[in-house]
Amino acid sequence: MPTGPGLDRPVLTASRRGGFWSRASGGASLWARSDWGLVIAALGLSLVGALLVWSATRQEAGAAYLVRHLFTTAVGLTIAALVTRMGHQLLRALAPLLYLVSVGGLLLVLTPVGSTVNGSHSWILLPGGFSVQPSEFAKAALCLGLAIILGERLDRGAEPTVRDLLLAVAVAAVPVGLVLLQPDLGSALVLAALALGVVAVAGTPKRWLALAVGLVAAAVVVALTTPVLSAYQRDRLTAFVDPQADPQGIGYQTRQVRIAIGSGGWQGQGLFEGHQTQGGFIPFQQTDFVFSVAGEELGFVGAAGLLVLLGFVVLRAVLVATRAQDAFGRLMAIGVATWLLFQVFENVGMNLGLTPVTGLPLPFLSYGGSSMFACWLAIGLVNNVHLSSRPR
Repeated sequence: MPTGPGLDRPVLTASRRGGFWSRASGGASLWARSDWGLVIAALGLSLVGALLVWSATRQEAGAAYLVRHLFTTAVGLTIAALVTRMGHQLLRALAPLLYLVSVGGLLLVLTPVGSTVNGSHSWILLPGGFSVQPSEFAKAALCLGLAIILGERLDRGAEPTVRDLLLAVAVAAVPVGLVLLQPDLGSALVLAALALGVVAVAGTPKRWLALAVGLVAAAVVVALTTPVLSAYQRDRLTAFVDPQADPQGIGYQTRQVRIAIGSGGWQGQGLFEGHQTQGGFIPFQQTDFVFSVAGEELGFVGAAGLLVLLGFVVLRAVLVATRAQDAFGRLMAIGVATWLLFQVFENVGMNLGLTPVTGLPLPFLSYGGSSMFACWLAIGLVNNVHLSSRPR
């Protein structure tokens, strides 16, 4: 067969092109195999959230909050894409490090570096008017940490031992305790619910689950009966039991929220037309109480539609968990599903007056960079598991 420089070069070039196109087609295949139903539902929620935030803030701030919400959505999408693109084994290898970084952030916020907002020392202020709330990222980190601890033995076909369960409790107790010290009861409850969900799916005996539920209940009782919570948060809990106890503060706020939702009726008063929302009667409506904007301006039908979309995201995470090829992926996806489900329940419940006001944002819909980034990080984690369980 003839050889020579002129004949060898095309063969080498074809090889390089083959490698290039192989990598390109591999990337295209990765995105084609992604869970687009999950991504589109989350994106739809984020965009509707942008409209609700704009409606709640345009009278006093114009389009400023709208622009920031869209910006954080774009950054969140990028985070989800990077986590999706990360190999499943690499994510598994980085899980312990990410958990430790998260704990470091929770410790840092308790130092003078942290700042107090609305009664909680939960924030780290950044240049340019931005801030970060480490407790939001602790939710994703706890999903990873628990999945690593409890998944190893499950992958070998064995149930978790007492030692594994005690280690899992310790891993969950560290961020829960640090968040309670801020104090942030809402985020601590999300972390505790997340941990219970993962531990339950890991095959933990019922007696140990009962003990875990007892420990969580004891922690809540301690938080309510000791000076752990700030006066501001105690007022929130008092107003839940007796709305007339603080008629000018949180009691007034929750009453206005229920008036807004009730006045929406079936079809709502129309976007940008809600009397309570446009009149500025509800403080922090773009964050804790954004659901009241949906209830007033989009009505029961619109608000219920948002709950259906949120439920779809949770169910997709559960479905991905059932199809996962390893216990690490299954437990991580269940952790995300439990986290989002509990947070939606708590936020909507406090809007309807069914649960105490704890300051939790509504996933994807509420204004706030840390919450948006954490929620899209959760989407990336679930999509990563989804890709690892599908044939290439």
